[in-house]
Amino acid sequence: MMKKAIFITVRTGSSRLPQKALMKIAGKPTIEHLIERIKHSQKKDIVVLCTTELKEDDVLVQIAQKNEIGIYRGSVKDKLERWRGAAHTFEVDFFVTADGDDLFCEPELIDLAFSQYEKTDADFIEGKDIICGAFTYGIKTMALEKVCEIKDTDDTEMMWVYFTQTGLFKTETLHNIPLVFKRPEIRMTLDYEEDFRFFHTIIEQFIKVKSYYSLRDILTFLDSHPDVVKINQHLQQQFLSNQKAKTKLILKKTFTKDA
Repeated sequence: MMKKAIFITVRTGSSRLPQKALMKIAGKPTIEHLIERIKHSQKKDIVVLCTTELKEDDVLVQIAQKNEIGIYRGSVKDKLERWRGAAHTFEVDFFVTADGDDLFCEPELIDLAFSQYEKTDADFIEGKDIICGAFTYGIKTMALEKVCEIKDTDDTEMMWVYFTQTGLFKTETLHNIPLVFKRPEIRMTLDYEEDFRFFHTIIEQFIKVKSYYSLRDILTFLDSHPDVVKINQHLQQQFLSNQKAKTKLILKKTFTKDA
């Protein structure tokens, strides 16, 4: 039977916003808000927190244990190798990634990716034209194995190019995305102080009235509070430029795209 996982990728080390995974909102570290949210996926078999072997990340392991999810500790820099280790350890066939910065990563979209994989057997599924932070990638473990063979760097923060630009894999965009999630003007990822204020404002609002609130609930709130969207909206272009600058495809000399 095919095993499907959600891999939460997180470290305490961060330069722009130090220890952002541990910054507290409503009495809980930001990473714990994400963990609790991810658990609402209906189609997952397991959730695994993927972090490093550094002593400083022991605190993340403790949070994962408290929340009764899987734990994998691996490479400090190479998240592809970390994912590969987690996939082997937990015998996972396909996984959706949830970046530790994306506190509102949406279970509805994660489950769409699981359903799509079940139908199409895609190697790689990416979300396009949707809210930044709502969904990242779905990856087949066998495809990840191949990428780990051909890459020639451990700097894999911007890793999608190994799937989309080598011509080796069946790549797809996420299908059937509800129109309500196609909101490029909204930024939902934690990278700057303004992002923290954005998340803090929304979580403090909802925590008073319900334990779980969907992305649809959040969007309803934002549509009636456009000032909240503006808290961090101006950072998105800078964020995208930084990502583009760090994105590079570095392959072993023995491999060519035409091979």
